Amino acid sequence: MGVVFGDIGTSPLYALREALAHARPVGPPHMAVLGVVSLILWALTLIVTIKYILVLMRADNGGEGGPVALMSLAQRALGRPSAILFGLGILGVSLFYADGVITPAFSVLSAVEGLKVAPRLGDILTPLVLPVAGVILIVLFIGQARGTHRVAALFGPVMTLWFLTLAALGILHMTDDLSVLRAISPYWAIHFLVRNDFIGFVILGSVFLAVTGAEALYADMGQFGKRPIRAAWLSLVFPCLALNYLGQGALVLHNPGARSSPFFDMVPHFAYWPVLILATVAAVVASQAVITGAFSMTRQAVQLGLLPRIEIRRTSATQAGQIFVPAINGMMIVGVLVLLVVFQSSHRLASAYGVAVTGTMLLSTVVLYVVARRLWKWRWVQVLALLVPISFVDVVFLASNLLKIVDGAWLPLAFGAGLVVVMWTWSRGVRILTEKTRLDSPPIGELIQMLARKPPHRAPGTAMFLTANPDLAPVALMHNLAHNKVLHERNVLLTIQTAETPRVSEEDRVRIEAIGTDFRRVTLRYGFMESPNVPKTLAHCKKLGLKFDIMSTSFFLGRRSLVPDARSGMPMWQDHLFIFLMKNAASPIDFFKIPPGRVVELGTQVTV
Repeated sequence: MGVVFGDIGTSPLYALREALAHARPVGPPHMAVLGVVSLILWALTLIVTIKYILVLMRADNGGEGGPVALMSLAQRALGRPSAILFGLGILGVSLFYADGVITPAFSVLSAVEGLKVAPRLGDILTPLVLPVAGVILIVLFIGQARGTHRVAALFGPVMTLWFLTLAALGILHMTDDLSVLRAISPYWAIHFLVRNDFIGFVILGSVFLAVTGAEALYADMGQFGKRPIRAAWLSLVFPCLALNYLGQGALVLHNPGARSSPFFDMVPHFAYWPVLILATVAAVVASQAVITGAFSMTRQAVQLGLLPRIEIRRTSATQAGQIFVPAINGMMIVGVLVLLVVFQSSHRLASAYGVAVTGTMLLSTVVLYVVARRLWKWRWVQVLALLVPISFVDVVFLASNLLKIVDGAWLPLAFGAGLVVVMWTWSRGVRILTEKTRLDSPPIGELIQMLARKPPHRAPGTAMFLTANPDLAPVALMHNLAHNKVLHERNVLLTIQTAETPRVSEEDRVRIEAIGTDFRRVTLRYGFMESPNVPKTLAHCKKLGLKFDIMSTSFFLGRRSLVPDARSGMPMWQDHLFIFLMKNAASPIDFFKIPPGRVVELGTQVTV
């Protein structure tokens, strides 16, 4: 309740208000209200219930969901690497981050704006809205470093109380005009769109605000499982949201002046301040869920090579999912505060909200085609019958949200485009470095034969050489032989791989292969949801026959000094960006938890 439904649970604060603000009187006044409420109810039904709850949640990658997990699942279903799927994954991750920056600002600001219409104090408190929202968000982001496990237990009860409050308010006002129940029929949604032509199409961009957060149902599937999410949505969340939107619609039908703030106008005066506080806390919970999702997405992106190594801290000794990513936290707090200063109201911020979410939803549907066809073995008739209508809905909502570009939707698109450039540059630069290493390093088999013909001086102990390609002689090994003229008694080529699954079983974690008398090839495999801990994993190698003492083992790492070269495959601007990313990447010593006192780094200069 707290993590998965926080974002979509706060949508009644603003969704109907924004949609009615764009509606124009075409025909009787009640038609706009019934049409908008009907559109919201059927958007929740088609997008959340049918697409996500019933269909997309079937596409789990070892129980995990989200853009990265879906991309990895499609790659595995395809049976070969696909540049198109890789590009869609990059785009999906970028849009996820863009949405993650907007959601906290929008949710918290929408709740705090209840101060503007507070009974008898609205005019006095209006100037405090922006500062209060800013303080709440700053405290929220600063508190991330301490972890959320101490207060996470409150998220569920708070959001459950919030949804029950939504339902109670909806039932309280539904008797204002029971004709609002006609909005349950899709006739009013279709009739409204047909009668309003282009204006109806524009309004869809605001209607979509009611389903923002639907991606969380899929992205958070790995933490809770399908059955609890489906049960919570169908038994509590969806009914409470539907009742509240019907209640808001009935209130506006009875009192058209309430359309400027239908949610807060529903609240009785005696309960106004408790509901306002509860709405603010619910918005904070929704923001926390998005921030936690961004941290988790970062770990997945780093593991899959979409981003450089970033410092990732554990904030709980008992819960593996409790992590803190300082770089992402800093980036998000700057972005959120900029949004507050630039837009200054949730009404203006609504023009920037939605386009990133619709883009992510459409990408999920496109990748789902591959999964349904290749993994589920659906016939084309089944695929087209289900996914074409879903794609049509996604495209219509995306096109409607794109109309907001001049009003502010350009901001998340620009932010997402910047992240696409970063991830594209990083993955392309890594490929170039890998190719250069392959050309400059001899196969390990040839090196072993050369050493057998001309043995070097032997040093006691074990040397572990970190390498991305275990079939080639590591650069650090070649430099050690060339400059130090020694070879250790026992040598291990250590490769760390990321699987296309969220987690790897302990049985499949370690693979050891003998190559010659003095060399072993050790491969450690981690899932894209796991944080590598090399010393801890190597402790299991002793059970598999690899005998060594960690305190007499030296870890050799190759450190590259990069020099830009426009002839190496990338433009100069991209060379400089890649060098900047490489310099600011977290040290492999820290990232892989290798004891610093046991590390030897040998450098080489490489052009990119």
